[in-house]
Amino acid sequence: MTDPTQDLLPEGLEDRLPQSAAAAARIQRAMLDVMRSHGYDRVNPPLIEFEQSMARRMDGVRTRNLFRFVDPRSLRSLALRSDITVQVGRIAATGLANAPRPMRLAYAGQVARITGDMLDPRRENLQIGAELIGSDSVAAAAEVVEVAIAALEAAGAGRISVDFTLPDLVDTLADGPLPLDAETRAAVRRELDTKDAGGLVEAGGSAYLPLLYATGPFPQAAEKLAAIDGAGVLDSRIHALRQIAERVQGRARLTLDPSERHGFEYQSWFGFTLYAEGVRGALGRGGTYRIGGTDEAATGFSLYPDDLVEMVKAKETMGRRLFLPIGHDRTAANEMRADGWRTVAALTDADDGKVLGCTHALLDGEIQPL
Repeated sequence: MTDPTQDLLPEGLEDRLPQSAAAAARIQRAMLDVMRSHGYDRVNPPLIEFEQSMARRMDGVRTRNLFRFVDPRSLRSLALRSDITVQVGRIAATGLANAPRPMRLAYAGQVARITGDMLDPRRENLQIGAELIGSDSVAAAAEVVEVAIAALEAAGAGRISVDFTLPDLVDTLADGPLPLDAETRAAVRRELDTKDAGGLVEAGGSAYLPLLYATGPFPQAAEKLAAIDGAGVLDSRIHALRQIAERVQGRARLTLDPSERHGFEYQSWFGFTLYAEGVRGALGRGGTYRIGGTDEAATGFSLYPDDLVEMVKAKETMGRRLFLPIGHDRTAANEMRADGWRTVAALTDADDGKVLGCTHALLDGEIQPL
């Protein structure tokens, strides 16, 4: 008796069927074309690396979520990548260490993790992104946000939203006008993450309560953030955010949540999250950071368009399909392909063009509807 479970895929993994695969390929191509047009050169790192090298490049990478195994050649631990950004940092620090800065790199590929989460059980994702290496200036941050929005627009995302955050805000305030010891600082971060006003007061962070309310549409939230008594330490940050917002004004809905840290484990002074209408959850994140091992400044973003693919796949155009019967004019068929037709050649006289999904056939050198 045949085992009905023998062809099941592991939890969190799935096949992309033709419609979905076509949408994914188009979206990847559209996004990379945008990045290329802005001067970002594509790199293509391997699926597998030494675990130690991958883990040390960024503090935020959680090695416990890496698929790991032993290399039979070197007997060292290998890992299947869960984040291409880490690999781009290695490339910048090694093979392109002497390349002129600022350096613009783009990438696209599959990443995998041991476990999904409650909101997204998927364990394999398409990651597409860009890194501007050698600068974490306001100009670099504004360019990266602009390119990320343009990439989503080219992919077909609608009503894009960008949520700004300041990942190191608590540390900045705790080291200056609103001092906290290490233990209290960790508790304050935790309560800010959960947006719990009562818990924040109990943790000793009553002075940080205004951060919970400096959220929402960017202009109003920025005014609330500016009103916080930070002894001027926030002035440059708020000015930078306003400059970035001005650069992309009208391209997306802009919001601010200054204390948001989910997904920003290794970002420094600036971070942002990208959303689009009809797509569940975030489409990507970005911001400023330091490359582990070299401490070089960088600014970038990563997009995870799998949910966008699922949203648009039903409308994906698969191209015009032209049936070629046995004995067809091969020269004419080549001309049709050059003109954008997808041809489906009969292998036997029994092949039916309509059954094979064709709308036209090449008969006597002419295109005729089926």
